[in-house]
Amino acid sequence: HIFTTLGRHRGLFRRWLLFAGALMPRGKLPRGDTELVILRVSHRTGAEYEADHHRPLARRAGVGEAAIAAAGRDGIDEAALDARQVAVVRAVDELHDDRRIGDETWAALRAEGLSDRDLIELCLLAGHYTMIAGTINSLGIERDRHR
Repeated sequence: HIFTTLGRHRGLFRRWLLFAGALMPRGKLPRGDTELVILRVSHRTGAEYEADHHRPLARRAGVGEAAIAAAGRDGIDEAALDARQVAVVRAVDELHDDRRIGDETWAALRAEGLSDRDLIELCLLAGHYTMIAGTINSLGIERDRHR
């Protein structure tokens, strides 16, 4: 439903697709990280529409069931997430709550091997999906019925 809805604004839709596609699926951030970011943004913004679509993609990217479930719960479940996933989820939460990643989380992301390029992409990815969640929620885009 999102594509048919946004497609009503054809010129903007085409430009959005280019940006969105550069982040996912053609982003450089490892796909498991990308899917975890999207799932966490979906949880924090109440956008189940996105979570419906990205849970299967997360599984295909190698994100385990425990991590997928943890991304959809309040708080950070360190028992269900590895150190990198904890840092990614914490970064999304901080971006959501404070509009910036704190120094401690930034250092943890660096310690887990994220490059400058990865960190830029993580920020833009979380921001993009926050924007999409607000659009989905505001326009009342219905969840797809999977057959």
